[in-house]
Amino acid sequence: MRKNSISLLLSLLLVQTAWAQDPQFTQFYAAPQYLNPAFAGSALAPRVTANYRNQWPAITSYVTSMVGVDHYIDKFNSGIGLLIMNDNQGQGRIQSTEIGLQYSYQFQVGQESFVRLGLQGSYVNRNINYFGLTTGDQFTDRGFITGSVSGDPTLQGGFPKNKYLDFSTGGLFYSDWFWIGAAAHHINRPDQGFFVSGRDRLAMKGSIHAGLRIPLTSFTGYADDLDREISFSPVIMYKFQGKYDQLDMGAYLTYSPITIGAYYRGIPFKKYDQTLNNHDAVAVLAGYRMDQFSIGYSYDVTVSTLGNSGGSHELSLSYIFDKPEPRRGGGRKINKRLPCPKF
Repeated sequence: MRKNSISLLLSLLLVQTAWAQDPQFTQFYAAPQYLNPAFAGSALAPRVTANYRNQWPAITSYVTSMVGVDHYIDKFNSGIGLLIMNDNQGQGRIQSTEIGLQYSYQFQVGQESFVRLGLQGSYVNRNINYFGLTTGDQFTDRGFITGSVSGDPTLQGGFPKNKYLDFSTGGLFYSDWFWIGAAAHHINRPDQGFFVSGRDRLAMKGSIHAGLRIPLTSFTGYADDLDREISFSPVIMYKFQGKYDQLDMGAYLTYSPITIGAYYRGIPFKKYDQTLNNHDAVAVLAGYRMDQFSIGYSYDVTVSTLGNSGGSHELSLSYIFDKPEPRRGGGRKINKRLPCPKF
C-alpha cells in the first residue's frame, strides 16, 4: 500500500508538470541509435542491439527496454534504422511506447575521417495505468477498506492516453580513433500531457558526446585489424533538458575479448540550490566481445541524497551480421570506409 501511494504521488507529479526527463543509459555508447540518429547504419553492416535498464528498484522501479535494428546502404551512402522503446515509470503506472524510423547520410571529409548526419521521426503512445492505486476515499480511521472501489472521478474516466509525433536530429564527426557528435531530440516539443492540451510540452533534449580510442600495444587502430585489441577509451557526454543538465564521464579498458570500465554521472561543482548537489551515481561496467557479438552489464551506485535506491542494473546486447557481398559483374568497388569505433 505504501508503494502504491508513492507511485500515485510520482504519477501526479509527472502528469501535472513538465519536469519529466528522458530515460537514460549508463552504457550510452552501447545504445548508439538512441544516443544519436546519425549512428544509424554506422556499423556498415546489418546490426541488432538490445538494451535493458532497471533504475531504483528499491524505491519505485523505472524500467526501460529497447531494441534497435539498422543497416548501411552502400549504394546511397546512407543508413536506415528502426528503434522500438518501452518505458515504465513507477512500477508501470506511466507507460510509454515509442517506434522511431531513422535515416543517416555519410560522407568523407579527410583521408580517414567522416561526417554522418541523421534524422529521426517517432510515433509515441503514452498512458497512465491506475490499476492497483488507492485513494483517500478507500480509507477510514481503521485503515484500508478491503474490497472497496474508489469513487474518485479521476479514476472513473478510464486510463488517460496521449499519442504524438516526435522528431530528432544529430551529427557525428569521427575517425577510427576519435569521435565527437551532437544530437537534438524533441525538436518539435510535442505535448505529452494527459489532461490540459498544450500545458505539458516535452522540453527539447540536447547532448554532446565524444571519446578517444587509444591503442596500448599490438593494435594499429584500424577497424579490420586481426590482432587482439588492447586499448583505453575515455568517453564523455554532456546533456541538457529543460532547466536540468548532466555530465557523464568515464573510461573503459579493452583487452579483447574482455572490457571493463567505470563512470561518474553528475556535475560536482554545480548546485541547483543550497541543499541539492548535482551528484547522481558512480557506475562499474564489465563486457565481453567476440567477433560480431558483444554483451555488457553495468551497475550504478547512487551517490545522491536519494539514499538507498537499490542502484540501477543495465544490460546491453549487440550483434553485427556479415556484410552482404557485392554482386559479380556490377563493377561496384568494395567500400573501404571505416566503420564507427566499436564501443
